[in-house]
Amino acid sequence: MSEFMSTQIQLVSRPSGWPAHENFRTTVVTYGDLQPGQVRVRNAFVSVDPYMRGRMNDVRSYVAPFALGETISGGAIGRVVESAADDVPTGSVVLHQHGWSDTVQDDASTFRVVPDVPGMPLSLRLHVLGMTGLTAYVGLTAIAGMREGDTVFVSGAAGAVGTAAGQIAKLLGAGRVIGSAGSPEKVALLTEKYGYDAAFNYKDGDVRAQLAEAAPDGIDVYFDNVGGDHLEAALDAFNDGGRAALCGAIASYNTSEKTPGPDNMGNIITRGLTLQGFTLASYLHLAPEFQERMTAWFAAGKVAYDETVVDGIENTVDAFLDMMRGGNTGKMLVRV
Repeated sequence: MSEFMSTQIQLVSRPSGWPAHENFRTTVVTYGDLQPGQVRVRNAFVSVDPYMRGRMNDVRSYVAPFALGETISGGAIGRVVESAADDVPTGSVVLHQHGWSDTVQDDASTFRVVPDVPGMPLSLRLHVLGMTGLTAYVGLTAIAGMREGDTVFVSGAAGAVGTAAGQIAKLLGAGRVIGSAGSPEKVALLTEKYGYDAAFNYKDGDVRAQLAEAAPDGIDVYFDNVGGDHLEAALDAFNDGGRAALCGAIASYNTSEKTPGPDNMGNIITRGLTLQGFTLASYLHLAPEFQERMTAWFAAGKVAYDETVVDGIENTVDAFLDMMRGGNTGKMLVRV
């Protein structure tokens, strides 16, 4: 068998504040002969995600930080081009967490074979039909306990998780869904394409005032991708017994100073609120339930999506930095 070359993106220093190109390097890895039980995969799409920023810091979290000098791990999907594993034959479509690379060679056990559905883009497995969609589903159901008729507020609503969360909330019977986004174009997209009943541009002014105007009768559920002033606004808007699913805090990911906490935490007590943070690792048992429901919704034409696609593995860092500054609508992907 011939040698197998792979272009990979590695973290070489830890960012302080906003990441920059000098925190990364592009390298070429040469794999040796394919060993028994291994496969070679040529990636089709690589995912860049907000949570990756947190893993670039050497701090305690729900998962270990990225190691310096090693390839950045994360979601990717590709096709097996050579196989020495009977259960993962050549031609199989596979999901994996080997991350920012154009090709990869490793044990077959580190890849998961998924159906290659005619007419369905492989990229969807990395967002609305994959972990992104599952994140939205878990947050609304297992964490926030959303009920029919609830008023739901989603921050960062034009991102990959936010667009999924708004649609799933409506499909589960939410009475009213409100979203925040960072441009007039994204705000229009939320109401015109994704079924949001109301949306506002958080850059237009005070988030508390804008949320109060969009939800005059208060909110019951908050799906938080942002933290900061959005969480503060939600605490003001909550009805008694409100529930928040705390998924992300992108407002503080690139700050070099500590972000002040909300000034209205007393509302948690007086209104009987529940705020719960979560990560997917503890809820993967819900994946089959999610797949069944989301696949049916998608097949019935009830699910919309957007992708912002950057071509070339060498442009992965650009894609990541652009996403962190809000340059994506829907899921940000690198097409290999």
